[in-house]
Amino acid sequence: MKVMVIVKATKNSEAGVMPSENMLAEMGRFNEELVKAGIMLAGDGLHPSVRGKRIQFSAGKRNVVDGPFAETKELIAGYWIWQVRSMDEAVEWARRCPDPMPGEESELELRPIFEAEDFGAEFTPELRAREEALRAELERQQKA
Repeated sequence: MKVMVIVKATKNSEAGVMPSENMLAEMGRFNEELVKAGIMLAGDGLHPSVRGKRIQFSAGKRNVVDGPFAETKELIAGYWIWQVRSMDEAVEWARRCPDPMPGEESELELRPIFEAEDFGAEFTPELRAREEALRAELERQQKA
């Protein structure tokens, strides 16, 4: 199963406070463990929401909203995508993570990523074939 591990934003991350050299080294070591174990598929930190935008959809219209966004506790400072055998395994790895926001209360949120079989009969063979072709094209582009 794939899991997205969401690093929740804090006041400091939203203020653009950069991690210390020590924190970068600790996270680097943790990422190395994840890669060596075959768990980590992707991961990155995100700039503060002041540099972001949101697209709001309403009644067929799209509205662009510039950051910053008000509710820090609802924002994301970074993420990983992990391939694990179970949510329990993801929790075990997450417990080993260095505190992502030292000196502040911080939080990781773990969310399963939908797999094709989760969509049931609505995900027809034709739609599956289109999805597989799209994923193959993405892989091809990433290798180029």
